[in-house]
Amino acid sequence: MALRIIQIWNGLSLRMRLFVPLGTMFLAALVLGGVALQIFSTGQLAEETEPAARSAKVVADALNSALKSSAKPAEVLDAFVQGLGKSEAIQFRPAGNSPARPEDPEIRTLDGRVPQWFVRFLNLPDIASFPIAIQGKRIGDIVFAPDLSAEIFEKWAGFLAILGSAVGLMLLTSAVAYTTAGSTIGSLKALSAGLTRMRQGHYNHLIPPSGPPEIRRSCEEANELAKTLDALSRDNRNLLRRMVSLQDDERRDIARDLHDELGPLLFGIRANAVAVLEAIPPDDDKLAAPTLGILQSVEALQQANRRILDHLRPFYFDELGLERSIQTLIKKAGSQAPEIEIKTDIDPRLNTIDGPLSQTVYRVIQEGMTNVLRHAKASSVTVEAIIYGDELAIAISDDGVGFLANVPFGRGLTGMQERVRALSGTFKLLREDGRTIIRCRLPASYRKTA
Repeated sequence: MALRIIQIWNGLSLRMRLFVPLGTMFLAALVLGGVALQIFSTGQLAEETEPAARSAKVVADALNSALKSSAKPAEVLDAFVQGLGKSEAIQFRPAGNSPARPEDPEIRTLDGRVPQWFVRFLNLPDIASFPIAIQGKRIGDIVFAPDLSAEIFEKWAGFLAILGSAVGLMLLTSAVAYTTAGSTIGSLKALSAGLTRMRQGHYNHLIPPSGPPEIRRSCEEANELAKTLDALSRDNRNLLRRMVSLQDDERRDIARDLHDELGPLLFGIRANAVAVLEAIPPDDDKLAAPTLGILQSVEALQQANRRILDHLRPFYFDELGLERSIQTLIKKAGSQAPEIEIKTDIDPRLNTIDGPLSQTVYRVIQEGMTNVLRHAKASSVTVEAIIYGDELAIAISDDGVGFLANVPFGRGLTGMQERVRALSGTFKLLREDGRTIIRCRLPASYRKTA
């Protein structure tokens, strides 16, 4: 039970956490006030009627004495009753017609009558009853039934005043609590929205300080944190951009060395091997076989060199442009795995971008296709690279086996993510509708100069 109450309390909003205790306190105050009113009003009414009740007892004792000493007690009793007249406070009631409690009086006010439930709630004192006897036989009672209308009306007016004050105070307190909670909730929502933007990497939109001093200080501290994170983020992006640029420069230098130095050497070895092979007599198998092996090894080295050069930096990249380079890359991937159906949607406007952005787009698609061919075991893959306004969107999806959750990225995915982050982009790897999707968004801020 206690756990359930804690769960309900934890699920309440800030306003409800204020209103529930306030409402409970007001209800408790009303209940305690009612109990106190009942206790003290009963004793007060009893004290107010006690002298008159004693007087009624004196009258009853005197009447009993007169009846006992009189020769005609019936006439004495009749004379006494006629002497009482229409008095409502002290009355003679014959035997069998003496209620223990007075009937609840009907008390009218300017606004109506006092409710009977309130009259019953006051717990009016019992009727003071004193027996009257003639010759030892009880013939009736002298009863004291005072008129308590004025006292009950006074209690009712006091009760209405207390109730009105309590309701007014409750409404006023509720209005103050509602306004204060609304202001606090608005400030907390602004703070929460600002922290959410910070979590998403948006640090430029500061949080307007508002609300109580504690929340304003929290907003100011969050703004200072956002400024610090913005500076760190810029430094981190600059560092990543510099690292990616250095990697591309290193790739370009290695590719140039392989092309300019190793390529000619391999071509020379191959030419010399062909010349030697042609000079060997046809019937000299001892020399022809090793020379042919050398020629085949050199050709394999040349093919491996071309693959490495394509991976490092395709030499047709600058001549064909980004869009044609991507199409060529995908075409080669299709030739390596003809059993995979490849669909493409490559925006021709990609040829207008240059610099690190073009290299990043090419590397992301290249690494994504490599992962599909090596690990996905897919039957279809879709490659999209489209410019939407000032944003470039890349999506590579396949219907392969997917990936294990909570497993760190490998070298290829980590490199893709670092390249995208270096350009202030977003990188996501997710699984939707049975397909593995690499989704990147990059600011299309780089354009070729005329």
